[in-house]
Amino acid sequence: MTGIALTLRALHDGERGLERDLLAAAERHRADHEIHHVLTDLARWSGEHSTALAETGRAHGLDLAGARDDASPGVLGVLREKAAEAFGRRPEAGLLLLRDLTDLHLAAARNSLHWEMLAQAARATRDDRLLGLAGSCHPRTLRQMRWTNTMIKELSPQLLTSV
Repeated sequence: MTGIALTLRALHDGERGLERDLLAAAERHRADHEIHHVLTDLARWSGEHSTALAETGRAHGLDLAGARDDASPGVLGVLREKAAEAFGRRPEAGLLLLRDLTDLHLAAARNSLHWEMLAQAARATRDDRLLGLAGSCHPRTLRQMRWTNTMIKELSPQLLTSV
């Protein structure tokens, strides 16, 4: 397997993982409507990235499609939703949100590095399709990182000093 194929696989797995983690965090913070909706939108971006990666992967002999997680919440989803309602805006919910934002930021940063590596390999091999893919998806990953970083900056002072 080539280095490009390995990077495509790592990036596909990373985007799917980030999508799953964003959706889980959105459910945990359902009581905070703005956070919930932004996390859901960011998850959609990662889902679109993984779909585009699966399509591109076929040209490199990879089967990255795999079954996506069921969109229905299931028992655990319902429990998370009820827990989010119970926690509401309590301090514990804020600390949980900071932890989630930190984990999401690190996952997006890992994906960003893979997008950069893919773009560099595409330039080296003059692969316009890979370069176009990285050029269209990487900016969204950078926006995911900027949003999580901004939220951490805004929330940390109050949440970390009030506990």
